[in-house]
Amino acid sequence: MILVTGATGSIGKHVVAGLLARGLPVRAMTREPAAARIVPGAEVVRGDLAEPETLPLRGIEAVYLMAMGDAPVEVVERFERARVRRVVLLSTSDVLDGVAVQPDEVAVRHHRFEAAIAASGLEWTFLRPNELAGNALHWAPQIAAGDVVHAPFPLACTVPIHERDVAEVAVRALADDGHRGAKYALTGPAAITHAEQLRLIGAALGRSLAFAEISAEQARAQMTRYAPAPIVDAVLGQLAAAATRPHVPTGAVEQVIGRPPRGFADWAVEHAADFG
Repeated sequence: MILVTGATGSIGKHVVAGLLARGLPVRAMTREPAAARIVPGAEVVRGDLAEPETLPLRGIEAVYLMAMGDAPVEVVERFERARVRRVVLLSTSDVLDGVAVQPDEVAVRHHRFEAAIAASGLEWTFLRPNELAGNALHWAPQIAAGDVVHAPFPLACTVPIHERDVAEVAVRALADDGHRGAKYALTGPAAITHAEQLRLIGAALGRSLAFAEISAEQARAQMTRYAPAPIVDAVLGQLAAAATRPHVPTGAVEQVIGRPPRGFADWAVEHAADFG
């Protein structure tokens, strides 16, 4: 049995579907099972990574793990006591190896989980995606309201990855041997700026969208209304860096699943309805 945490999330739901498609038994964990929309065939149970004692680990051999909550050591200890064998962690490309201090709060939080898992006796794989294509959904309310998006760093150049590609790599790492100790830097096929992302969303909608740049300070004032300041500062710092040092594709997705990753234009078409 494979446990999928965050089973209703943008990646987790595809991990559940991918495992079921391979005929594997899946326990889908969510904080609100009654409201969850899960692919039929999974065992849907309640659990919360912020409450490690709620983790439904009986009979579990492998776990797809989100780096959520503040108790990574306790979570890993519970895995070991339950005789979980394999863990695939959704981490981030912000995590740096071989440094004394991680660059920002996002990296710090994910590195805590990586460190706890790496120090255990578990068989592990770390997935470190570049910017998720789904981050562009932050623009959805503005796009639904008009043709201008006010946001910082239009020239931030990342390699956004489709959530389905992250999920496919996760399924391979959970179900197949040969991924032990791997740290996969997952990217899409090509680096593009945020301004280009917006243009491709407009093309998918049949609209001409404009990027109106605002300052990092203006963006911070808006973002800290709904997100912790350290996380906001980390995100804005990452975008500022990507504006001067473009990210590059890695080829890791093709290495694992045997085909090129989906492009941002494909993601935009698939998610057009999400932009109203």
